[in-house]
Amino acid sequence: MTLKVRRLDARARLPTRAYPGDAGLDLYALEDGALGPGERASIRTGIAVEIPEGQAGLVLPRSGLAAKHGIALVNAPGLIDAGYRGEVRVLLLNTDRVATFPISAGDRIAQLVVLEVQTPAVVEVGDLALSERGAGGFGSSG
Repeated sequence: MTLKVRRLDARARLPTRAYPGDAGLDLYALEDGALGPGERASIRTGIAVEIPEGQAGLVLPRSGLAAKHGIALVNAPGLIDAGYRGEVRVLLLNTDRVATFPISAGDRIAQLVVLEVQTPAVVEVGDLALSERGAGGFGSSG
């Protein structure tokens, strides 16, 4: 499988893997910026992707940014449908209560994972099959 990527800006970096076999492709900031404590922003990558039919792209946080700086994604995971051809943007959130997080053009800000998806038909039914868990929700397993 290949992932077709189009640069929308000559400064954009193509997604890369840190190590062979990594599931995630690093996404890079296109421009400099800063996120103050508690701030969020839509960060440009300068690229568009062609997710193959039957697949979806998930934009996920980078664990190092989360652990070291409290940087999260507002909509983690972000979803890129196969038909979307616009710019990939990353919705970053600075959860740190004190420190501003600087962003430099070329910084790795998130990762993209491409996965196979199922698209089942929706069928309304009167009852669902019983299960051991039933309607037990948050905290139901202890």
